[in-house]
Amino acid sequence: MIIAVIGNSDPPPHIYDLAEAVGRELARRGVMPVCGGLTGVMEAVCKGAKAGGGTTIGILPGGSPDTANVHVDIPIATNMGYARNVAVVSTGRAVIAVGGAFGTLSEIAYALSYGIPVVALHSWPLTVRGDGLPVGDGYIIANDPVDAVNKAIAVAETRTNVTQTVAFSTPVAGGE
Repeated sequence: MIIAVIGNSDPPPHIYDLAEAVGRELARRGVMPVCGGLTGVMEAVCKGAKAGGGTTIGILPGGSPDTANVHVDIPIATNMGYARNVAVVSTGRAVIAVGGAFGTLSEIAYALSYGIPVVALHSWPLTVRGDGLPVGDGYIIANDPVDAVNKAIAVAETRTNVTQTVAFSTPVAGGE
């Protein structure tokens, strides 16, 4: 099983430590993390997974696999910049968000739009369209790294639907 782990590239030390613990717990459970492959939370989750004997995947924004952090086993160079965020979340059966900046928020939005459950560990507090209503069953709050991994594996194992795709508009005849 593969679970995506997302978070900011320059987290405070306590968020880095949480991400590293998530990586160790994923590896302990035989789950492979996929992330953006660079620094911060991405590095921490890979470092933790490697310490736990796991294998890691990094989906990189640039064109060179050499830009991956040293804990990435399988670097995937995309030349897509932040557009690679779609590939990161779509690769996992579930997503764990640890901390996060605006790039993480975009990944959470992509995942929820595609029907991929997100487990939040000290991450963004969300409401539907800013109206104060809860996001729903797809956005799950975790208390600690083990809780985050337990919840992510549980939703990943019960997820039977394929990832949804975003509908594109049909061009209007004669329009521009």
